[in-house]
Amino acid sequence: MSESGDTVTGRGARAIEPERAAASPAYNAAIAMAFFRGAGKPQDAAPGTVLFSAGEKTAGLFSRDDRMYLVLEGEVVLQAGDYPLATVKAGELFGEMAAITHEPRTATAIALTRCRLIALDGRQFEQGLAQNPEFALMLMGVFSHRIRQTAAALGARGGAAGAPRAQKPAPVLDRTMMTGLRNLLRERTPARYAAGQTIFREGEAAAFMYVVSAGTVAILVRGHPIERVGPGGLFGEMAIVDQSPRSAAAQAETDCELMALNRNDFIALVRTSPSFGRALLRAMAARLAAITAQLA
Repeated sequence: MSESGDTVTGRGARAIEPERAAASPAYNAAIAMAFFRGAGKPQDAAPGTVLFSAGEKTAGLFSRDDRMYLVLEGEVVLQAGDYPLATVKAGELFGEMAAITHEPRTATAIALTRCRLIALDGRQFEQGLAQNPEFALMLMGVFSHRIRQTAAALGARGGAAGAPRAQKPAPVLDRTMMTGLRNLLRERTPARYAAGQTIFREGEAAAFMYVVSAGTVAILVRGHPIERVGPGGLFGEMAIVDQSPRSAAAQAETDCELMALNRNDFIALVRTSPSFGRALLRAMAARLAAITAQLA
C-alpha cells in the first residue's frame, strides 16, 4: 500500500518505508489499469507538482480531494518531510488508504518526473466498482496480505499481538446497505449462534464472510479478544479474498444472527451496491492502519 506505513516514528527515529500496493502478490496491474481507465481521465503533472501533502484530510465521500491515483507514465515520490519513503512507478497506485478511510494523508506525493496520471474521487471510485467489482476484490487481497504480514510481525516481536485489547463494536454497513444485503439473501436462512458458541476456529479453511444482523461476535487471536463486531459489522472477509486458513477465531459473545456471504455474493452485491464494496474496503483499510500503527 502506498500509504499504509508512511509514518515517521518519534523524534530522531528512522522513517518506515511504506508498503506499495504493487509489492503485494495480490496486486494485478492489468486490473488496476482497466479500472482507472474505465472510471477516470488521464491528466498531466509537471515535475515538482505536489499532488497531496502529509497531514491533509480528505473531505469525505464524493469530495474533490477524496482521490486515489494511478501512474500511467513517469514516477511519483512519497516522502515525509524531506525524507523519501517510496517511489511509485507506471502501473502502480497510491493515495488509496486516505481516500478510502478519509484519514489524513500520511505522506506528501510529488511528481518526480513529468507524469501522466488518473485521479479518481469517491464518486468515480464507486461508479467504477459497479462496472468492475474485481478491482475491489484485488484491493482487498492487497489489504489482506498486508494485514497478515503485519500481524505476523507483531506476533514475532511479542508485542501488542500477544495481549491485544478488544475494540468496541462499530457498524460498517448502514441501514440501506443492510436492507440491500437482506434482499440479496432473502431466500437463505440466517445463521444463528447461542452465546459462547464457536463460529469458526483459527486455522480452519473458509469460504464465507459474515455480517452481523443481531448480537455481538468476539474475534480472538490465540484466545485473546482483539475485536468485537456488532449489528452492521462484518468479519471473516479475508476468507473470500485469498482462501487462506482463518487467521483468527470467532465466538458468539451474545446470541447472534448472521448473514453468510461467499465470493459470488460479494461480487453481485458490489455490482448492485458499490457503496458496500467501499464500506468493506474501508473496514479492512482501517484494520490495517490500526495494526500498522502498533508496529510503528
